[in-house]
Amino acid sequence: MTLGHFISKQFIRVIQWNETEDGVLAYRYPMQDMEIENGGQLTVRETQMAAFINEGKIADVFGPGLHTLSTRNLPILTDLMNWTKDFESPFKSDVYFFSTRLQIDQKWGTATPVTIRDKEFGMVRVRAYGNYAYSVADPHVFFTQVSGTRERYLTTDLENQLRTMIVERMAGVFATSEVTFLDMSANQAALAGKIADAVKPGFAALGLEMNQFVVESVSLPEDLQKVFDQRIGMGMVGDVGRLTQFEAAESLEEAAQNTGGTAGMGVGLGAGVAMAQAFMGQATSPAAAPSAAAAAPAAASAKFCVECGKPLPAGAKFCPECGKHQ
Repeated sequence: MTLGHFISKQFIRVIQWNETEDGVLAYRYPMQDMEIENGGQLTVRETQMAAFINEGKIADVFGPGLHTLSTRNLPILTDLMNWTKDFESPFKSDVYFFSTRLQIDQKWGTATPVTIRDKEFGMVRVRAYGNYAYSVADPHVFFTQVSGTRERYLTTDLENQLRTMIVERMAGVFATSEVTFLDMSANQAALAGKIADAVKPGFAALGLEMNQFVVESVSLPEDLQKVFDQRIGMGMVGDVGRLTQFEAAESLEEAAQNTGGTAGMGVGLGAGVAMAQAFMGQATSPAAAPSAAAAAPAAASAKFCVECGKPLPAGAKFCPECGKHQ
């Protein structure tokens, strides 16, 4: 190794970072056993912030721009090291870059249904899911609370923690919400706003900012959804008897379109029984009872000719048709 190569390896003059992939929240500049030259250049882009770490402590945080690294713009670092203004020796330090751009299309959702109290249905289990976007807002807090000294910290390292926090806050919002399940779909934007307000303090405690939150769907588990659909159907029909007749008529229509084979016979028989049951309910109704009772005595008193079988007038001794004595 030549002397020139040794010197170039030890003294860093330019420090910058270009993101090579999505989802990187924090990146440690590779400078192990290297030293930053006093007066070196630090380039921080619009979507970044940079932090200098000295002896395990954050000395300074830089925003976007071109920064000349000297004791004049690193006063905190100067105080820590007891350096004077005429310091000319190189210094060792770790440099971390933080991506401050939006991390969009982050997914959240309930792994299992959440039980809530509903004013109309009582206790209801619901599922919900959607997406959100966030960004690193405070590198100092994010470094000390989350990323630490890792070479890279990714969104995938944080997603489970954030998802659990969102679902926990969501359950609290549902518990105190006055909106019934039936009205949640029409108020998803307001619901998302309430959940976002509940989640933001938790994000801020990690050095993050919640920038966008969307509730895409609120639904019931499959078993409860079937019961819910039946209730909607009953409400739309408005009458149990009419619903039964409607279902029976649909069965008859299906049987008429599929008359071949035992399957068609079975459908037709089932439809006939359903239709008979539906209309027998009307035949035995109070309105039909008087006419049936009045017809019974008349049928019992009617007489017919023993010879020709024609009906006889009341009290007749001879048949008016054949003249046979009765």
